[in-house]
Amino acid sequence: MITKAKAIETAEKAETVQSKALEGVKATAETAAASFEQVQVNMKEGVAKAMKTAEQMAHFSQGNVEALMKSSQILATGLTDISKLLAASAKASMDETMTTFKALTSVKSLKEAIDLQQAYARSSMEKAMAESGKVTEHSLKLAEQAFAPLTARVNAAVETFS
Repeated sequence: MITKAKAIETAEKAETVQSKALEGVKATAETAAASFEQVQVNMKEGVAKAMKTAEQMAHFSQGNVEALMKSSQILATGLTDISKLLAASAKASMDETMTTFKALTSVKSLKEAIDLQQAYARSSMEKAMAESGKVTEHSLKLAEQAFAPLTARVNAAVETFS
């Protein structure tokens, strides 16, 4: 038979076990809540960093588009200038050809015609070489100017992302 003292002792032990179990459950719940809160904080920080990075990338991409547009404008203007230079050169060449042709129609000897042709050929070659040098110079300058905004963006990318 169980005595009253034994029953009280058993009840006290059960109460102690129950109390310890309850303390363990509370401690586990507190640890889980703290972990959950830390996960939430980490998630918020991660989302904030991701949003900031996305904003930076959008801003950087906008700069890239602006640089490309500026480069395109410089290129279009430069090509227009080169086209005008070529048109002026072609007009001057045509004028010289017409002048030489008119002069050929009034020559009095074969030697005079050959001398006129040689002078025309020499002059045309010298002008072609000079115009070629001008076009090359303009083209190189244009390439340098047109690539400047893009080069600046590449440098900015290297500085930003390194």
